[in-house]
Amino acid sequence: MTPEGRIKAKLNRALAKLQRLYRFMPVQNGMGAPALDYYLCAGGWFIAIETKKPGGKMTPRQENTAKQITDAHGLVFVVDGDESMAHALQTIEACCRLANEIRADRAVDGGRPKINGARHGEAPR
Repeated sequence: MTPEGRIKAKLNRALAKLQRLYRFMPVQNGMGAPALDYYLCAGGWFIAIETKKPGGKMTPRQENTAKQITDAHGLVFVVDGDESMAHALQTIEACCRLANEIRADRAVDGGRPKINGARHGEAPR
């Protein structure tokens, strides 16, 4: 396994333990828009992760993709070892935890937000 492959395997194991997390790893085949290694929805937050071998850097295309994501207020992490992985996972876990707290506050209404004073399924007032 490559050094980057070992990092991805460790990250996959850690991400699999989290709740309220959607994970997508696009397969690049040279067609379409460039992508980073992981796209996550963690408690409603959009997060992208690019994994690299230790000390590795993003390519200019990856940097451009990362900039587009951060310009849209998404989060981007470069994970190249244990320290950067711990930082990314800490943030991702916080996003998931915050979503659980928000949903707990909404539990009195079945977890659905009110829109214009109406509950889900009712006409707005």
